Amino acid sequence: MTFVSTFTLRAAAAMAACIAMAASAQTPAPVKVGLLSTLSGPGAGLGVDIRDGFQLAVKLAGNKLGGRPAEIVVADDQASPDVGRQTADRLVKRDKVDFMTGIVFSNVMLAVGTPTFAAQTFYISANAGPSQYAGEQCNPYFFSASWQNDNLHEAAGQVVQEKGFKRVALIAPNYPAGKDAINGFKRFYKGEIASETLPALNQLNFGTEISQLRASKADAVYIFLPGGMGINFIKQFVAAGLSKDMTLFGPGFSGDEDVIKAVGDSMLGMFNTSQWGHDMDNAANKKFVAEFEKEYGRLPTLYAAQGYDAANLIAAAVRDSKGKLEDKAAVRKALEAAKFDSVRGAFKFNTNHFPIQDYYLRVITKDSKGRVTNRMMGTVLKKHGDAYAAQCKMPA
Repeated sequence: MTFVSTFTLRAAAAMAACIAMAASAQTPAPVKVGLLSTLSGPGAGLGVDIRDGFQLAVKLAGNKLGGRPAEIVVADDQASPDVGRQTADRLVKRDKVDFMTGIVFSNVMLAVGTPTFAAQTFYISANAGPSQYAGEQCNPYFFSASWQNDNLHEAAGQVVQEKGFKRVALIAPNYPAGKDAINGFKRFYKGEIASETLPALNQLNFGTEISQLRASKADAVYIFLPGGMGINFIKQFVAAGLSKDMTLFGPGFSGDEDVIKAVGDSMLGMFNTSQWGHDMDNAANKKFVAEFEKEYGRLPTLYAAQGYDAANLIAAAVRDSKGKLEDKAAVRKALEAAKFDSVRGAFKFNTNHFPIQDYYLRVITKDSKGRVTNRMMGTVLKKHGDAYAAQCKMPA
């Protein structure tokens, strides 16, 4: 008969506890990211691309962010400010995420900012860049890995001005980013505005707007119509025969790969502006585009590129703060330094935590493989900041 003393059992239990503690100490807690985006409704394609780009970056890093295991909590804001605010509140309070990202629409972003900033949780924008957060409401917990809302439209205004168009019709949704779009375009375009229309966000029938365009006698049309809005408008614009007499311009989001795939050859010849293109010649971008096509079987959009960059910016902040995410000052310093390889090339933050970067003109054409896609044409604005940075008094 074997006798095991109480002392031996206690010693074994103590040793097991020590081993478990040592293992726990060697395995750091995961970096938790709340990826709240629009994953249903007409704008779902945009949120899906942000999510896919973000998750690809994490996968390529061995499912880690800055060397620590990553846990991505994905949620749908349904393009609703109320749903977004409630879900963000849950993510920062119950799930205790270390970072937030993913919002597509600026009206949702403005609602989500309140609970996120109150919880002192860093928000890394992979798209929405409302003017409020660039100016007087700038916040130490908000960083944009994309652009300020006006920027792509400013570049488009510059292009249309340089090409000599005299009368331009403007169409953008009636929400914060739509108004920023029109303001940005008019900041650089000095010709005549033939008409200015603000349809409801996620409107899909543009019969009235098409009639107004025909009556406007504009020689160019500038649209900012994200997701399904742009797809439907361009189809209706071409079907109405307006493309024969009016040159169509847009920001990158209204002429990107998701819209091209849905519309097809009708988009050939459309000009658009972007801070990024899938044919940019740098190592980080070549790797991203190749891996994205391999993973998802399609060309990435600028939304996907922004999601990818947002993930790598977070990874750099985790790495450079040595994983001490409770040290908010260290994380902020690391985010501001932005030491990561962006797919757009050089990346630098302005004092308001929005990028200073180049903006480019793209044209939709056929590539060597016969695909209808975007091709870079040249730089429109170099090292361009935003018009609101001077209004930002960033809290220490």
